[in-house]
Amino acid sequence: MHAASMPERHGFGYALTPVKLPPMDDLCERYTHITTRIANAARESGRPAGAVRLVAVSKTHTAQAVAQLAACGQRHFGESRVQEGVPKIAAMQDTALEWHFLGPVQRNKARLIAAHFHWLHSLESLDAAKTLSRHAAAAGTRLRALIEINVTCDPRKHGLAPAALPAFLEAYCAQSWPGLALCGLMTIAAHGGPETAVRQTFAQLRELAADSRRAFGLTDFDELSMGMSDDYHWAIAEGATIVRIGRALFGARAR
Repeated sequence: MHAASMPERHGFGYALTPVKLPPMDDLCERYTHITTRIANAARESGRPAGAVRLVAVSKTHTAQAVAQLAACGQRHFGESRVQEGVPKIAAMQDTALEWHFLGPVQRNKARLIAAHFHWLHSLESLDAAKTLSRHAAAAGTRLRALIEINVTCDPRKHGLAPAALPAFLEAYCAQSWPGLALCGLMTIAAHGGPETAVRQTFAQLRELAADSRRAFGLTDFDELSMGMSDDYHWAIAEGATIVRIGRALFGARAR
């Protein structure tokens, strides 16, 4: 696979900063190391090796970097900014990749999220759900959505408080959502926290999801997006089905 070229500027008036990429062999070696660790951690948690999906967080990195990692076998990529992600998706449209939107949903960007991304990890309001569902239905797509939970109630983070989840789900289940498929929960643990505290965060998310499935009869509410470069092995031990890894794959952010 040849690396896709990225236009220097595009319709959003935003330039992607080129970064110095590691040699292809280094990137593939890193990818193989991480996917092996994920498979081993899944087996150690009593699940099949393929039970955990890796999302390569490509924000701030170039379409060329995405193309290199796709050539190594990676298929799921995550972006946090619409104006950065959409041009990469366009540059890679000839490949069978799945794109995950990880950032906060801005109302004026909802149409682009619904039209270009396959997954959303940051649903936190019914207003956003209505807007995204409408745009996805109009585009003839169905967006797989995860509700972001601020497990530790950290005021610096996005997401619903755990105590707010039942009311959100009650209101959600009372309506029809032709453009959304609600698939599970997402959280971010405290950066650099001790293992006990981080694993407790992940365990609480797992329990919230299980309680929600039982209380609301959510048969396809099985996804747990939790764990990043420094703590994904703990997240898998606590039941993660999706881990979001950027730095450990691509290196430090470009900006």
